[in-house]
Amino acid sequence: MIAKRWVRGVVGGAVAAGVLAAAAGCETPPAPKAAPGPTGAPRQTPAPSRSPSPAATAPEPAPEPCPEGGVRLVEGSGDAVMGLRLEGYRLVNCGTDAYVLEGYPQVRLLDKQDQLLEVTVGHGSAPITSEVPAVDAPPERVTLAPGQTASMALLWRDRITDVSVPPVEGWVLEVTPKPGAPRLGLRLTRPVDLGNTGRLGVGPWRR
Repeated sequence: MIAKRWVRGVVGGAVAAGVLAAAAGCETPPAPKAAPGPTGAPRQTPAPSRSPSPAATAPEPAPEPCPEGGVRLVEGSGDAVMGLRLEGYRLVNCGTDAYVLEGYPQVRLLDKQDQLLEVTVGHGSAPITSEVPAVDAPPERVTLAPGQTASMALLWRDRITDVSVPPVEGWVLEVTPKPGAPRLGLRLTRPVDLGNTGRLGVGPWRR
């Protein structure tokens, strides 16, 4: 009797162990862990590029107003040989009407302090030098339509004849184009350096 009970106990335990093992084999395995993400910094999305704003356009300078009388005096080109100076100046009709010139302009010089200089002004090249066509041409009538230009020439020598007399330099040219017209002033970039000769030759208006 004892042997039979022991056999049944062994068999029953084996069966129970088999059932538990089968039950354990039927359990659903756990889901795998997710793979770790990249360890670097998160990727930045580039910001949309902005087109450069257009550069601010510098305002154009306002045009110089036309002087009273409707004409403007402009410094021209010059020539210098052995102390002899020849400078050209232009008169521009910046008005709206025709401008008539005839003969010689009236000319005077001022220094850097705008003080009037004592200068002997004559028509033509004598007695400064021999004949110069730009200065010794005969006067003629010149009519300037709006925008047109006439010219005149000045002639002088830069020479020191007396060391006791200080040299003269004109830095402002004042011109009366014709009798009764307003006087025009022009600050020069090149002086009228007369030395101490004190003489200035003026040519007529030319087209």
